[in-house]
Amino acid sequence: MDPVESESRARAFFDDFVDAFRSFNGAAIAERYLSPYLAFHAPGAAQVFLSAAETGAYFQGVVDEYHAQGARSCRYAGLSVTPMGGDCILAAVTWELVADDQSVVSAWRESYNLCWVDRRFMVYVSTDHAP
Repeated sequence: MDPVESESRARAFFDDFVDAFRSFNGAAIAERYLSPYLAFHAPGAAQVFLSAAETGAYFQGVVDEYHAQGARSCRYAGLSVTPMGGDCILAAVTWELVADDQSVVSAWRESYNLCWVDRRFMVYVSTDHAP
């Protein structure tokens, strides 16, 4: 996959992720993740999810917490893409959780190891960047 195609596909992945996030449905978000899925959190804690159901339950807890904080949608910026072989990339974005009034509830940077599977990118590892 050439760099232009990698970036275009990554942008499509994150646009789709933003749409799924609006549902605040953990299972819908988890559809973009492979099993097993490894989540590295700052400051170095890690979790492994062995099934789509586990990943969905994890994301349901995450979006429930975000909703309780006042987030109603999310957006990303600062996409960077590094090819890793023919079918995988490392993509990093800065996320913003957004309230109804468009104020930013929270922001952070996160990297994703993505692999092209069945004509779409799927996450197999994500890493929160330390503040």
